[in-house]
Order: sequence, then structure tokens, then C-alpha cells
Amino acid sequence: MTDESRSKVIKTNPIGKGLDTFRDSFEFKCRGLAITGADALYHLSGEGPKNSLLDLIHALQGLSATRSLPSNQGNRDLLGDLLALSSAVYSDNFDNKHILPLLRAVLNNEPDEVIWDNVYAAVAASTAFTVAKPTTPPLSAPSLTASFPQTPWLHNTGSFANSTVHRKYVDGVLKEELGQLYVGIPGFFDAYFGSVPALKSVVQAVFDKCKEGDNPLYREESGWRDWPEGAKERDVLSWFAPLTGQLLDFAAENQPASRLRRRPLAQPHQPVQGSTADRKLDVGFVDDPSAGVDSKCHWSQILIPGELKSNPLADKTSKAWLDLGRYAREVFAAQDSRRFVLGFTLCGSLMRLWEFDRLGGIASEQFDINEDGLQFVSAVLGFLWLNEEQLGFDPTIITAGDKRYIEVERDNHTERLVIDEVVKRVPCVAGRATTCWRVHREGDDSRTSLVVKDSWQFPEREEEGELLREATEKGVVNVARYYHHETVCVGGQDDDIRGNVRRGLDITKATNYRSESSMPPPSATGRRISRKGQSSSATGRKRSSSCTDAPLPPSKRTCSSSPVKGGRATANRVHRRIIVRDYGKAIYKASSRVSLLAALEGCTDGYESLHTRAGMLQCDISPNNLMVNEEDDNPSWRAFLIDLDLAIKEQREKSSGARGKTGTRAFMAIGVLLEEENHSFMHDLESFFWVLFWICVHYDGPGKDIGATEFEKWNYVNMEELAELKSGLISRERHFLNRITKAFTPYYQPLIPHVNRLRRAIFPMGKPWEGEDGTLYFRMKEILREAREDLEDSGRSQQKDN
Repeated sequence: MTDESRSKVIKTNPIGKGLDTFRDSFEFKCRGLAITGADALYHLSGEGPKNSLLDLIHALQGLSATRSLPSNQGNRDLLGDLLALSSAVYSDNFDNKHILPLLRAVLNNEPDEVIWDNVYAAVAASTAFTVAKPTTPPLSAPSLTASFPQTPWLHNTGSFANSTVHRKYVDGVLKEELGQLYVGIPGFFDAYFGSVPALKSVVQAVFDKCKEGDNPLYREESGWRDWPEGAKERDVLSWFAPLTGQLLDFAAENQPASRLRRRPLAQPHQPVQGSTADRKLDVGFVDDPSAGVDSKCHWSQILIPGELKSNPLADKTSKAWLDLGRYAREVFAAQDSRRFVLGFTLCGSLMRLWEFDRLGGIASEQFDINEDGLQFVSAVLGFLWLNEEQLGFDPTIITAGDKRYIEVERDNHTERLVIDEVVKRVPCVAGRATTCWRVHREGDDSRTSLVVKDSWQFPEREEEGELLREATEKGVVNVARYYHHETVCVGGQDDDIRGNVRRGLDITKATNYRSESSMPPPSATGRRISRKGQSSSATGRKRSSSCTDAPLPPSKRTCSSSPVKGGRATANRVHRRIIVRDYGKAIYKASSRVSLLAALEGCTDGYESLHTRAGMLQCDISPNNLMVNEEDDNPSWRAFLIDLDLAIKEQREKSSGARGKTGTRAFMAIGVLLEEENHSFMHDLESFFWVLFWICVHYDGPGKDIGATEFEKWNYVNMEELAELKSGLISRERHFLNRITKAFTPYYQPLIPHVNRLRRAIFPMGKPWEGEDGTLYFRMKEILREAREDLEDSGRSQQKDN
């Protein structure tokens, strides 16, 4: 390639903001050092310099130009050279000075040509330190950044399909979802309670009051009066509630101004109403001032959950921490405007304060309430006096009387969107945690429905709103049409986890923090290696080899590394909001079999349009993402796709050579489950088949869920086993017909021959496809259309006979 051609590639593939995340990460690591810029590299401790350089290389690998620029080292392209450079840097004998000019050019935001010139120079310097260079980017262990745009799959508790949500399954997946819970983080109390007005002065006065008299509530030498010996749960609960009331009374003497009068709730043997699984709550604070021992409370009323253990040694993940995480999940599920959940654990007399959010959970340093009575009073009064925003409620969801609304800035003016109903709330803690509301514009007499969708996205991903806008502008049909999108702003800044929700607290200061440098190198945790000797979780399930957000100790880590540059310490999620013009109901609620088939055909049309007109792959075909509109006065598409959260640009996917699992577990294509192929439109068309299969098994009429079936385990078994189950199901026609004849509900029995025809088209010779086939769109739609016509003819014949 000539210099002129190379310049053309660089100009047509600008770096843009592609390295901004690395710059921010590097500056964050160097914060507090006396020196800035590239030379600060030498002032980072431990593995910091090496990790920073690897972060830089991974960021470069994710730029589109690397797959078009030529290799100077005999590789297929510059991406191969960067992989070799990464290996050199990872070795212990690479001199960092060879890469300093590149680091300096990136940090100084030099022109693209300068940066790429320094990339080539750094690659040339790496040749003496690398092993034999691969001729193509290795597919078994792709670079973190290269694989990120394909969203490596994370199993979480919001991904179950038609599940009875058995605790034994949910708890295992929840543990995987939460990953490492970071405890002992300095500054936790000040971060979450420091803004409570007059708290510090009132607490001191209350604590002084507790020490007064001949029989004080608190003595320095022995702790709290009547603290139960042995700290049995029942006794602690009996002690806790009246003490809280006394603390409030003392506080009122020092600050008589009105405060929110919350109540502690202690009902450890009574399930709280509204659980996604049968859950009881040890202790907590509720927004009902009249709540008592016999009150029936709902999870929507729980403001602060608490977990009690009599044994101080229960202050660990498998005991108190995970139990509190279960409660946090219930609170999130029941409260559609909750951004984060505060809580506490009390193991014996050892207390921690907790915060759960869409990255997982963090906690304060441990303290003994009998030795540090002042801290205990501070925590109790703080919990009682935090306002709703401080408790984690979204202040942009505004309540006025019996009306709730959201305000957005669109076309240079403010629009007020009145919330009509919650459409969707994914019941999880960590993850995207999608919430959807049906709304209408205030002042719109027609009350035309719009849908507002909130989710927490990795900042490295392309914004779903931008993808939707592009699809709409390109005339894509049968895909939800763009109306508006924005990053939610709370407290005067963009709402994210690290800066806003966690108030800048540094998890690397946690007492149990394990640095990324202590993890094995990527080659030791790649897909092919990780399949050997996978460890089992507490529930006996093998841990997915593809999850990205759940760190384990090195000896047990079997999933690929975090997709976020810098590892989990720098992981972040951003609170984004999109609004679309189309509203419908999930396809399994279609009013008839004919309507279901027509909707599937329409959604297949939508997917084909998204693919061929916009060059996008949706990557998450599932019953809740295929919509049908049967309302004559609803101007939405009659059938349409939603949710481009996991969508990718096909061209980027093909050129990256990266792999990653995307989609909802039960509907994933066999090839995706096995990680054997780059994501293709063929995988998503296969997912359409699994959606129809699943509906025919689990519904005995429009939206009539029959509950758990033998296929419920598809939500829980490991990826390889699920792929084997699906492969075995579709491999032989006689076997397939026998299985579905027994499994399909009576309502969907008439679809058996048509579902089998789809199986033949999607799985030629009873096997997953081996080559892309653009005619599959037409053949699938033809089968669905003929099935619909067959049912209509059958219906007309029955009417004639009657």
C-alpha cells in the first residue's frame, strides 16, 4: 500500500473519540501524582505501567483503521501487528521507552497521521520480544477491546424466560451476576451520608444523650444497653426497633423541625409481598410510619433492606453479603425509578453499610456497634433522614399528585411525557437493567403512545439511540422508530455509576480488592482453555465461559476478561434514555395463531430491513423484543422489532474477527452458544425459530403462560450443554416431531407441521448452517405465510361445516 493509500485509509477511518476512554482511564490512574503526561507512566506502581500500555494497545485494536491499514510485519493487517505488540508488552523484557512516543502522541491528541506513524514505530520495536507472529488475529482468545463491540454475554437474573424463578437457580445466577463485592472502601459513609443536613451535629448530641443518666443507653466500656448475648436474630430484632425509636426521639429534641418518620421493619418469618422469588426480609426501613410487627409490607415500600446474622464470621460473600444482594434485587424489581439501593448487614455486633447498583455492590469498612456507638447512631439516623434522591430514587421521574412524568429537552424546548404504565422492568441488580414506560405527551389530545426506555450501558458501546436514529433515517421498516435519546442527568452531571452513583469512591482501595494484574494473562482464560476443568458454582451449574462482569479468584476464573479497558476497577455504566414512536405488545400475546404468524413474518421483514438497509444485526431476538400491534387506532407498525441494545454494525463484526455471546439465553443460536462463529444474520434467523418453538411450548393461548416445563433448564444449564440439547432436538425429524407433539400445548398443536418446515429450512440436513444464505429470509417468510393461509383455510372450513 502506498503512502497515499495509507493516508486515504486514515482519513476515511478517523480516530475521533475512539481513544477518549483510554485517556480518561490513564488520567484517572495518574491522579494525585506530581507529574502528568506520558512520563507519569514511570511513577505508577506495580503492574500499573504494563497494564496502562496494554489498555492503550487494546484501545487501538478497537479502531476501524487497524483492520484496513497494512501490516509491516507479515501479518494480514495492522491488527495482527498490534496483537504481536501486545504480546511483547506483556513479556517482562520489553523496554517501555519504545512505546512512550506513541503514548505521548495519544495523550496529546496529536493528528491521526502522527498517532499511526507512532503505532508502526512501536510495532517495529516489538519484533525482538515476541514469539512467532500469527498470520491472522487469533480467534481463540480475542483482544478485550476487539470483542467488546459484540458484547460478550453475561448471565444475570433478568435473563430468565418463562421461569418459575426457583431460589436454588436464581441464587446461583445472582452470585455470578454480582461478581466481586468490594468491601472496606474508605470514605463510604461521607459519600452517602455527608450531604444529610445537620446530621453530624445532631448525631453527636443524640449520642451524648445516650450516655446520660444512671442507666444510660450506651456505656463506653460495655456498649449498648440490653444488647443480647449471643446476638440471636430474634433478640437483636427485639432490641433494634425500640432503640431506633429512642434515637429518633432524642434527635427530635435537638432538631424539632419535621423529618421523614420512617419505621424499622422486622418480619424475618413473613415473606414480603411482591417477590420475584419467595423472599423474607430480616430487617429494614420502610416508608410506612405505622408499620408494625403484623403489617403486610410490599417490596415497593422497602427503602433500606438489612440482613442479620448471629455469627460475626458470616460477614462474607456466601452468607450475609449475598443475602442482602437478594433483597436489593427485590427492591430494584419493585421500584421502577430506583437507581441504587442502600442497605446494611449486622453480623453479631459487626456492621457494614452497603450500596448496590448496576455494576454490583460495594460496602463500607466494618465497625463494631458496641465499640463505635457514634458510628452506629450516625448510620441509623442517616438511613432515617436521607431524602429520596439520596436513597437512590431517580429525581428525573417526577411525581405531582397522582401523576408521574418525565421531562426531556427536544428540538430546543422542554417536553413533558406523562407516564401511563410500566411496560417492562428487568428484575436484576447488575446489568443493563432495562425499564420501559408507556407515555404520552402532555397536551397531546390524541394521547398517542410513546415508549421511554431507560438502561445502563457500558460507555464503550455505541448508543442505542444513535443506532435507532440511523435506522429510522435510512427508512428501515418494522423496527421501532426513533423519537429522542439522551444521557440522564442527575445532580447536574451525566448519570453514571462510578462518578455519580458511587460518588467517585475507589474500589481499588477496598480491603478485598484483587488487582487485574494478579489475574492470569488473556491466553490463560480464553475460550478453548477455559472449557477444560470448568469449576462448578454453589448450585452445581458450570460457570459460563463467556461471562464478562463476574471476577473470581484466578484459580476459578473461567470466563473471558472484562470488556472494559483497565478491568473491573475502571468499569462503568451510563444511564441512557431513549424514546421511540412505536408501541405494541409482546408477540406471545398475539390474539390468535394467525396473528402470531403474521407478526413473526412482519418482524422477519423488519430484521431483514435493518440488516440490508442499515447494515445492523439486532443480536437479541426474543419474545419480548418482537412486538405486535392489533389496535386499529394505534399508528405504530403492525409488527416490529425493538431493542438495539446489543445491536452491532455487521461490517465491524466481520472485519474484527471477534467473538462474543449476545442475546437471551434460551433463544441463542447453537453456533453462538458454542462460540464457534462470528455473529451473523443467520444466527438471528435461527433465534426466530427458537422464539416460535418456545411460545408453542409455554403458552396455551394468547399470553396464557402454562408455567415451568422441561425446557426451563435452558435458563440455567451451561452454554455447551444448552448447545448440545438444541442440536439433539433438531437433528432428526422423527425425534423432533415426537418431542414437539408431546411438548406443544393444545392451542399450538396445529403449528407442528409448519414449525417442522422451519426446522428443515434453518437446519439443513438436521445441522446448524455452515454458510450464509440470503435466500433464507424469503424461505422463512414463505413458510410463515403458508402456515397462516393454511390456518385461515382451516378456520373457514370449520365455519362452513358449522
